[in-house]
Amino acid sequence: MASTNPVNDVFGFTPTTSTSKTSSTNGIGKDTFMKLLVAQMSQQNPLEPTDDKEMIAQMTQFSMLEQMTNMATSSAANATSGQVSQAVALIGHDVSYMDADGATQTGSVERVGFKNGAPVLTIGGVSEIAPSQITEVR
Repeated sequence: MASTNPVNDVFGFTPTTSTSKTSSTNGIGKDTFMKLLVAQMSQQNPLEPTDDKEMIAQMTQFSMLEQMTNMATSSAANATSGQVSQAVALIGHDVSYMDADGATQTGSVERVGFKNGAPVLTIGGVSEIAPSQITEVR
């Protein structure tokens, strides 16, 4: 049975007769929103166009979605930048940190590198110490 509902086509839903409800944890992104808007417009009756208020509301929602996406991207970049700055500021300082065995080690921060986009420290010749392992800075 082919899907005849443009909304189902956009979201990839298949009609079922089940009465159980499922909740989705995935939000709708801007691409999906635009597909939904285009599907809605293509199914519109030309003799009864969409109300101006509805169209403005939909475009406002799209604009808000775009701005929230931009803010999230910017916030993530700022957080990464802050982590890098904090890690770099530790170079030359003596620190204490917890090693993999849970023992406290001390040493001087020699350099900062990156692993999977996160800063890692080299302390006293030991590489890949996460800044979160540091317990004291002297």
